[in-house]
Amino acid sequence: MKFQEENPSGISKVDIIVGIPSYNEAGGIAFPTEQAALGLKEHFPGMTSVIINCDNNSPDGTSKAFMNAESHGIPKITVATPRGIRGKGNNLKNLFRKVLDMDAKAAVVVEANLKSISPVWIKNLGEPLFKDFSFVSPLYVRHKYDGTIANNIAYPLSRCLYGRRVRQPIGGDFGFSGQMAGIFLKSPLWDEDVSQFGIDIWMSTIAVNEALPICQAFLGKPKISTTKPKDPALDVGSMFRHMVITLFNLMHAFENKWTHTKWSKPTAIFGFGVSDVEAPPAISVNKDKLYMKFREGFHSQWDVYRTLFSSENLQKIREIASLDIDHFEMPVPVWARILFDCAICYHRKILDRSRLLEVLIPLHYGMTLSFVNKTEGMSHQQAEEYLEDMCLVFEQSKPYLTYRWGQ
Repeated sequence: MKFQEENPSGISKVDIIVGIPSYNEAGGIAFPTEQAALGLKEHFPGMTSVIINCDNNSPDGTSKAFMNAESHGIPKITVATPRGIRGKGNNLKNLFRKVLDMDAKAAVVVEANLKSISPVWIKNLGEPLFKDFSFVSPLYVRHKYDGTIANNIAYPLSRCLYGRRVRQPIGGDFGFSGQMAGIFLKSPLWDEDVSQFGIDIWMSTIAVNEALPICQAFLGKPKISTTKPKDPALDVGSMFRHMVITLFNLMHAFENKWTHTKWSKPTAIFGFGVSDVEAPPAISVNKDKLYMKFREGFHSQWDVYRTLFSSENLQKIREIASLDIDHFEMPVPVWARILFDCAICYHRKILDRSRLLEVLIPLHYGMTLSFVNKTEGMSHQQAEEYLEDMCLVFEQSKPYLTYRWGQ
């Protein structure tokens, strides 16, 4: 796939790139562009650098807004997918190509709609790449009900599988080395889901399995974008689907690694001690809607559950469905086995993918309600500790997965 390029300064070789993937972000892209430029000037002054907007040929003029943004003397390039080609993954594939073409040692990616980004983000995501790290994952201050897909699925499952504690494997802002860009570009595991919103979990999983040094960058500020914080009871959307399917596909690809991995180990954190730690914005949760969506799924999918889940899990789900909203709880071992059973079902092709997701989504709403009920009176830090305990239960339950996977 060829891309269209605008490179007014004729830049051909740099040390560090900041990439900003986008689609229809004309109203928001100027701020992260300016903050990226300030970060490069302040924290990488002796290096050559460029900011690249990787766009999906946005009809709203995103590329023009990017080129008009203040960049404090840092050159800018736009690359765009051909008309009709969409997807964050496709944008990042173009960035991987540019990193290799320009022989860059490091690349930092930030999202185009960020309102909370500061120059420190560029420093903390980029500096480790000049200290022998190959992949840098973000660590934000987040509201306890923000990022339920990461909290319920991406973090506990990927940590349990691959044995690395990477708190935000689908964070959206990260850094990678030139060497890692080459690994990403040559990977045979690219598919349609990765080309869309499966890209973040795909990059994190490949990085963890490459045996190259990885770390997390503490960013201090909460992640705030131009879109309002999302009530976890709202529809999950395409990101959920692309992420889950990519996670399940990669389980098949890396089964020789995860089936032999026991327990997890911490991942180094870069940038602790930054001064501007702020509280995240509040998120309201519609518990009634979460409860209703779980119960609707339970009643409509019961026959499929009997195909999918072990008899023990079936009985547990039936008991959970009998609980009223205020006493609703999905025990973590049950949730872990639900995810394991779904992964096994996908691996064995027992259900087609869209049907499998239809089954999983209401159960995810149930787990979210359970998490809210458990953590309502907790501080963000206490809720984070509760989530760490959840992950430990996933690791303790893993023999169930490896046994059933191999049957």
